[in-house]
Amino acid sequence: MDDLGRRATSSGRSLLTTLTDVEPTLSRPRGDFAILFAVLMIVAAGNTALQAVLPAIGRELGLSDTLVTGVFSLSAILWAVTAPMWARASDRRGRKPLIQMGLSGFVVSMVGFGLVVEGGLRGWLGPAAVFTGLMLARGLFGLLGSASAPAAQAYVAERTAPEARTNALATLASAFGLGTVLGPAIAPFMALPPIGLIGPVFGSAILAAVVLVVVTRGLPNPRPTAERQAATPSRRGLWRDARVRPFLVYAFGLVSIQAVNIASLGFLVIDTVDLPPARAQTFVGAALMAGAVSGLLAQWGLIRILHMSPRSLMRWGAGLAALGNLALSVAPDFGTVVFSYGLMSIGFGFARPGFTAGGSLAVEEGEQGSVAGAMTAVIGAAFVVSPVAGVALYEVWRPAPFLMNAIFCLALLGYALKNRALQAARSPAEPPSGLDHH
Repeated sequence: MDDLGRRATSSGRSLLTTLTDVEPTLSRPRGDFAILFAVLMIVAAGNTALQAVLPAIGRELGLSDTLVTGVFSLSAILWAVTAPMWARASDRRGRKPLIQMGLSGFVVSMVGFGLVVEGGLRGWLGPAAVFTGLMLARGLFGLLGSASAPAAQAYVAERTAPEARTNALATLASAFGLGTVLGPAIAPFMALPPIGLIGPVFGSAILAAVVLVVVTRGLPNPRPTAERQAATPSRRGLWRDARVRPFLVYAFGLVSIQAVNIASLGFLVIDTVDLPPARAQTFVGAALMAGAVSGLLAQWGLIRILHMSPRSLMRWGAGLAALGNLALSVAPDFGTVVFSYGLMSIGFGFARPGFTAGGSLAVEEGEQGSVAGAMTAVIGAAFVVSPVAGVALYEVWRPAPFLMNAIFCLALLGYALKNRALQAARSPAEPPSGLDHH
């Protein structure tokens, strides 16, 4: 426990240093950035805590695994559809109201989800009513909760100097990684009697409500600039915009690959350690945490130390993810599985801020909201089909999803090397590093 405490203290100091190193151009930047970081972290932690207990909830309620997975698919679809709409609304109304709406949607969704689960466990609701209620609760999150992420990204992007934007967005992206570490870690402590399985659900709602109060009282809402007010989204859409389309294509491909890995990893760990699912959960959690820590290492440390540009981040990200998937396809033991997943997680940790910052730097200030919305939408869309397809391939042949991922990663690497827009993705005034070359 002493060692664990020292590690936690060290991680906390590293996070504080990282947050205070971000240097946006407006007043009170560090406090504002910390609030935005907390917003994204608590949403990620709440969702992963829910995912940690959802299989057990589904079994207790008598729902099939497929139906439980379908609850998240609906949320992902709605997220992908509504994120661009909320991003455009944040251009007109300001970022803060949309961040507040997203957090409010998360709180109401989690409370509704917990009440439906409690009704099912107590026998007040039948299986059909429970499933319908869970779909509606998660659907509310996909509908309204999608407002926070693009608004927060646009808030940071337009208040950060171009040469500092890659580091700022990398740190913001790490909020999701930290949340995925904290969610599974705190879920068991929130699921204790007498609350039981719904403890993490209501606990996440309470924490998000606290963050909502902090946002309301502490986050400024600067009026939209004249440039942003005058900007109008292109009727062609960003998918037809040659400046942004390559980054969206890369993002969809990369996050689809990551979604397959996340969905397949638990099954691979269970089969590798050859233990009953309940006993194997400790190993699954350890592997997921190792991947999350590896991603945070990339985003908190390596990107800053190596001064990596968006261009080099996308190249190295796809390459490392390919190597990790190849190793995972032949992993003979649990140690190799953890190492392989950690390696690919470093790749994902590089690539995500690479395409996020690259897309942001490719457009003008008045278009930051639209780009952030499009990025958020493609990330949500990547989780609609890919997880189900990956698990289906795993059931046919164990190495199949990982070999497929490796091939797609190599294709993305080639795309990053050849596409002109991705080749040009370097932060202004950023010195080239040893990893950033033609």
